[in-house]
Amino acid sequence: MTKDTLNNIDPKRTKVIACATVMEEMQPFLPSEMSREVLEFGLHSDPDKLRKALQSAIDLSDPAAETILLGYGLCSRAVTGLKSESRTLVIPKIDDCIGIFLGSSEEYNAQHRNEPGTLYQTKGWIEAGQKERKAHSERHEAMVKRYGEEKVRSLMKQMIKNYTRMVFINTGNYEIERYREYSQREAARQGLRYEEIAGSSAIVKKLLCGPWDKDIIIVPPGRAISFLDFRY
Repeated sequence: MTKDTLNNIDPKRTKVIACATVMEEMQPFLPSEMSREVLEFGLHSDPDKLRKALQSAIDLSDPAAETILLGYGLCSRAVTGLKSESRTLVIPKIDDCIGIFLGSSEEYNAQHRNEPGTLYQTKGWIEAGQKERKAHSERHEAMVKRYGEEKVRSLMKQMIKNYTRMVFINTGNYEIERYREYSQREAARQGLRYEEIAGSSAIVKKLLCGPWDKDIIIVPPGRAISFLDFRY
């Protein structure tokens, strides 16, 4: 696919592979004819596993898919090295999915400069993180049995000592009240200041519908995604 065809994306010949959290934001804009595949949220904890899962999903895609849209950012370099011999890969020029939810790298960088100690929440993170939270709860219980409640509580405080704020990103794509309430409870539980900021679907819309401008990386068949692709 060349730059001449950026505004004529054929949904029937295009596939989306995305993290569960990003797919939540894509749902309102996904053409019904466009095939999709969702990968587990927990893969983010191991970039090598995520890279292998993505490469496998690319390799096993239906041959009818000439273009594969990746609903990821650089993600701790998990996407570097991904390639397809026969398909064009397209990915947002974003370091991680926070930038996707905020609509640009510039907005994410501004948030990070102003308040780096921030934990972010979206509907997708809350929904997709259920399995991870269950595993975390089980690990927490095991640690309490081994070390005692007081020691584990002290350790948890140390882990979040550099965080001061929990932000719910409202992209406006869903009813948010219960997700807002969940984020507020989590902020209170962890002793963090709660804020809500407006998100943006700009990057999601560009990826799915074009135009593919400076915020989108286009990787032709036979070439691997590189770290330098994400540098302006």
